[in-house]
Amino acid sequence: MSMWTTRLDAAGIQDPQLRNDFTQQRSLVARYKRAAYTAVLLLLPPPLAPHMIAATAFMHHTDNLLDQGPLPQRAAAYAAWEEEVTQALTTGTSDHPVLRPLLHTGARHPRLLGHIKDFLRTAATDLEFTGFATESDYQHYLDRYSLPAFMLIACLLAPGEEPADYRAACRTYIDGSQRLDFVNDLAEDLADDRLTIPQETLLSHGVTRTDLVHAKDTPEVRTLLEHLLQQARITLAASHRVTEFLPPASRPFVRALIALDEATCDAAGTKGPGLLHGPARPAVSTMLTILIREYRQLRSLRRAKSPEISAA
Repeated sequence: MSMWTTRLDAAGIQDPQLRNDFTQQRSLVARYKRAAYTAVLLLLPPPLAPHMIAATAFMHHTDNLLDQGPLPQRAAAYAAWEEEVTQALTTGTSDHPVLRPLLHTGARHPRLLGHIKDFLRTAATDLEFTGFATESDYQHYLDRYSLPAFMLIACLLAPGEEPADYRAACRTYIDGSQRLDFVNDLAEDLADDRLTIPQETLLSHGVTRTDLVHAKDTPEVRTLLEHLLQQARITLAASHRVTEFLPPASRPFVRALIALDEATCDAAGTKGPGLLHGPARPAVSTMLTILIREYRQLRSLRRAKSPEISAA
């Protein structure tokens, strides 16, 4: 029996169509960030793993509709999607393979449904994105898009009533992760005519958009990239506090997510201006070390809770 099958069973997902839907979304999520997907399987409580996949798949599907293609096409696609999702939430049913698992997860984790509605209310912020003039503009984007998107996942990690200050701690994490993504994905974003660095930051470093588009390796560009990565590092370091709001069983997974981002920061720092040609990725050995370390912590936690298993 595969690890995925055991997780579907643990989550009580028995309907063949639904199992197929969850499995289809799992394949899509796995292709996006393999290490994070592996962390879901290894480090989350087995009954929670399929639900995390469903929420992540919905977030990625929506993000792709907002990002891919000419603006009129994206706007029409998102409007149709928003209507379809809203109808699914109203009726509790859908024929869409992304929404069927999402509705099932929402029935098991009702707080998710509210976060889906919050996300839909502000997701067009990404559709309307034309760049940031100032740091304040970036912070507005964070509040209107990045944080609501992340809360789709974060709400599943803290069951029951949302802890006080949990959302603020989640915001710190997604701030660091978003800053990292923006600098690490510069080449891809520029190719799509998206510049995610505030104009005031470019100006203060004496760098132009043309410098970045043409991948110029200058002292000013190097200093800019180092500055952006240092912002991400500092914020990610502060984000470790989010684990204080989580039940012990969810902490290894979140620690792994933060550590994978920090490792990506290090890899991006080593790559330097090469980021203007493509993103950096941590060494496979580094990612494995992070996952194995947290898996061992998880096993120790489980043995401490169930000493009879340890003695078996």
